[in-house]
Amino acid sequence: MPTEPRIAVVIVTYNSADVLAGCLEALKDGARGVRLTDVVVADNASADESLRIAKEATGIPIRTVQLGRNAGYAAGFNAGVATLSDYDAVLLLNPDCRLRPGTLAVLAQALTVGKRGMVAPKLLNTDGTLQPTLRRTPTVRGTWAEALIGGRRAGRPGGPGELVFDEAAHDRPGRPAWVTGCALLMSAACLAGVGPWDESFLLYSEETEFIFRAADQGWTLWYEPAAVVEHIGGESATHPGLAALLVVNKVKLFRRRNGRLRSAAYFGGVLACQALRALLGNRPARTATAWLLRPSRRITTLDQL
Repeated sequence: MPTEPRIAVVIVTYNSADVLAGCLEALKDGARGVRLTDVVVADNASADESLRIAKEATGIPIRTVQLGRNAGYAAGFNAGVATLSDYDAVLLLNPDCRLRPGTLAVLAQALTVGKRGMVAPKLLNTDGTLQPTLRRTPTVRGTWAEALIGGRRAGRPGGPGELVFDEAAHDRPGRPAWVTGCALLMSAACLAGVGPWDESFLLYSEETEFIFRAADQGWTLWYEPAAVVEHIGGESATHPGLAALLVVNKVKLFRRRNGRLRSAAYFGGVLACQALRALLGNRPARTATAWLLRPSRRITTLDQL
């Protein structure tokens, strides 16, 4: 990359008016040290003021792309990238994220090493506490451990759980298996080589699929805690449909990359986890259990949520 890397940003919105202005304002300082070539807001047919807020933003090179329907996160990102032409890397950013000053420069610098194709920042909650983002490779053992002893216990240092909860691990740079996709910088070469994000996932696991597909081609993911992003967070933990979609997509991705026996064992662990939580009265888990057992209940478009 040149001394001042050329960075484009794609923000995928859907009824994001309450958070978008803060995201765009934070970009001004977040982009210190880089050349911000484009900020593309790809809107999934928002019914609120998201597009107006984007069009009225000042101080950044912003434009909008309208998908005309709620096509999903991957579709929005792909539509935004399709409009770009002059960049070294693209940051995919949730509208509920706030970049700390200089974040893009730190991420861009980390991207220049070896065959790194993707770099992720440290995520914080709005109160300044850690928001775990580091993940291990999904395994049968890990998903059954999460079902039987809980995700937090399974995610302890040295544990088999997928989500890493250890704060010390989040203070060290390194190479996780995958990370949350709310803020992810990808090199132009990686994007061109790996291809578009898979739009069949609608929401959740699309970043995992891309990261794994990139790894298949020799690209590595780097986690850089010196770059910090505040993430407000979505409704996946409380909205039954979103929570169920997250669970179903995990199983879908695992099946794509593993044989029948391992996939069946993984499915059993995920089902056990959701069924046990459902018995304890967790409504999102009840919906996830129903979707796992009866595929006909699953949504095919986000408008069905």
